[in-house]
Amino acid sequence: MSDHTGIAKRSIDASVTRMQLDALNLTLTAVFEPAPEGGYTCRFEELPDVFSQGETLEEARANLADALNLVLEYHRDEARGRAVDGALREPLHLVGS
Repeated sequence: MSDHTGIAKRSIDASVTRMQLDALNLTLTAVFEPAPEGGYTCRFEELPDVFSQGETLEEARANLADALNLVLEYHRDEARGRAVDGALREPLHLVGS
């Protein structure tokens, strides 16, 4: 497929471009701190803008994973809205060392 400029465009399935956290092999450091009112506040040391809370550690972990997913989805959508025509997007598999 090509556009009006004759530049070939790759069609990428949207399901392939969505980052799946369960398939991502990347280790982040989660910090869980007891909250004065009970439960826990939590954040990632490497991504301080991603934070959440929960009544139990299990709930805080799940909420922190949800928060990370939401932040990544937000930034992905924002970036796509500013993308230059013809920009190439492709999945990038990150593997920790």
